[in-house]
Amino acid sequence: MRGFPLRGGCRLMPAPVTRLDGLLGEALRANLHGRLSHFITDEHSAAIALFAPEQRQNNRAGDWYGEHAGKWLYAAAKAAARSGDATLRGHLLRVADFLVSVQDSDGYLGTYAIDHRFMVQQPPKLVSWDGAPSVRTWDIWTHAYLVLGLLEVHKHFADVRYLDAARRIGDLCLYTLTEGGIDITELGNHFGMSATVLLDPAVELHLVTGEARYLELARRILAQANDEPDLALLTRALADTDAAFIATGKAYQLAWNLVGLAKLYRATGEHDYRVAVDNLWRSIREKHLTLGGGPWGGVAHRSREVFNAPGTFSPHAYVETCSTLAWIQLNRELLAISGEARYAEEIERSAYNDLLAAQAPNGEDWCYYVFPNGRRVHTTYWRCCKSSGAMALEELPAIAYAHGDDTLSVNLYGAGETRFSLRGHQITVQQQTRYPFDGVIALRVHTAGVVRFALRLRIPSWATDASVQVNGEPLDRPPAGGNYAEIEREWRDGDTVMLQLPMRPLLHHAVNRNVQESKAPDGSDVKQEVLRFEYIGITCGPLVYATGLIDGFKVEETVRLPEGNPDRWLSFHPGATDATPMVSLDLGYRPPLEFTPYFCAGGRVDGAWRLAWLPLAPQLP
Repeated sequence: MRGFPLRGGCRLMPAPVTRLDGLLGEALRANLHGRLSHFITDEHSAAIALFAPEQRQNNRAGDWYGEHAGKWLYAAAKAAARSGDATLRGHLLRVADFLVSVQDSDGYLGTYAIDHRFMVQQPPKLVSWDGAPSVRTWDIWTHAYLVLGLLEVHKHFADVRYLDAARRIGDLCLYTLTEGGIDITELGNHFGMSATVLLDPAVELHLVTGEARYLELARRILAQANDEPDLALLTRALADTDAAFIATGKAYQLAWNLVGLAKLYRATGEHDYRVAVDNLWRSIREKHLTLGGGPWGGVAHRSREVFNAPGTFSPHAYVETCSTLAWIQLNRELLAISGEARYAEEIERSAYNDLLAAQAPNGEDWCYYVFPNGRRVHTTYWRCCKSSGAMALEELPAIAYAHGDDTLSVNLYGAGETRFSLRGHQITVQQQTRYPFDGVIALRVHTAGVVRFALRLRIPSWATDASVQVNGEPLDRPPAGGNYAEIEREWRDGDTVMLQLPMRPLLHHAVNRNVQESKAPDGSDVKQEVLRFEYIGITCGPLVYATGLIDGFKVEETVRLPEGNPDRWLSFHPGATDATPMVSLDLGYRPPLEFTPYFCAGGRVDGAWRLAWLPLAPQLP
């Protein structure tokens, strides 16, 4: 892969050399045998039939359904490569071949009639609350996913036809945004953010081919995004504007734009791009994530999918699964750029909580939204989040481990293994663990000879008093949370590292408050708190814990916490090997409340309830 040489970065491992078991492995197997194997199988599948010339020639509807093709290509290519599933591979190549065969000579590969395509100037944009153009279109959006999907198929099952099809889309987009006289912000809602996501595949085309014209396309997209007054992506990001105030604050689109901007930094090394991404990453991380790591919003908004104003809190807020995908991908890029543990921790938190909480065990059903407190609802056939969730899962094997010069970094914990080569040695590292239910992790090295490298173990920020032993000998220095513990040595076959991450339940506090500002008679400012609701949530290790309906029927219960050390009334019960762990909250005045991991609380079935936040009793005067 080409690009600016980055210091401190890492190379994420290709998925086929990594196997994930445990919770993530179960989710990946369900994904493979569920949605990826059944949703699309050939050119007659509903999501692909949209592209048939006889169907698209009359399509003037402003729907997004064409996105499913590129999303499926992307996820299915990864799944077929890692699993070796011949049936899925056959479906994948048949669909890719069909799409290539219906691509127009100018490069167009969408679902719209000629007069509604992105290359055609539309009536002037009208101002609306969601920044939508006068003619709503998802044409560029669909092509953005098609480029990523075709490139992923080419990556794993090399065929120049797939690469050339992606190139032709890029060439058409470049012509349209330059000689064609089209401004990309006129082609998508949210003041253009639904079209400027093309930044990601444009840079990806450059990174894959090394061709300068795709870098020109990316810069053109960013310039037009920055020139749109209601978006001004780069200017506002450099000014450290909160994510909620970029265009409409649409979480999914903004995070995907940032994925493209991070890749543009990777390709060019331009400092401003990294500053802009870091500013908005920090804004989202500090002000706009649930306890389970998903971007959330939708409180008091007409859109359920936009960030709330900073400081807003509600246990009933919406986490769109598409937003969780984009957040995972953004952290993937920043992890590859920097090699910093905090990005891997964000991916792990999102994956084990809000992502798994959206997937049903059958691998077919997904939730469009998950809620910290609310009912589980499996969404309908065409909804975007079913394909986004499948994509997000398929990102995880390549993120779990990374290698640099003479190093192997363990980014995600969970049973499984990875393989890599170093100076002629074939090395396998296996993880044996019940993580995330238990913090004891055994890593065993297998190699035919003696090889020197550094094994880097991510120590989560929540892990106080973590310890590491190599073949029974403890490290000289206890590892610090929020970083990597590095063990550089000569490794021999059978060497074993024992990592212990103590699991302790932690209380988290959140406040929904409103302050009214006014003036006193003397002209001074007066602030009066007119609304205040406090809540508690519980985590243990990387997992959020939640109850089902309290006493079998209550959607919430106000609690009064005992005094003294929480260790006396908040306890973790890891259970036996196959048991689901539990956290018990013993309030003293009622039977203890039992919390199980959020992703499975109440049962992973449609209609189940889970409650991650409980209101606290107010302190009366």
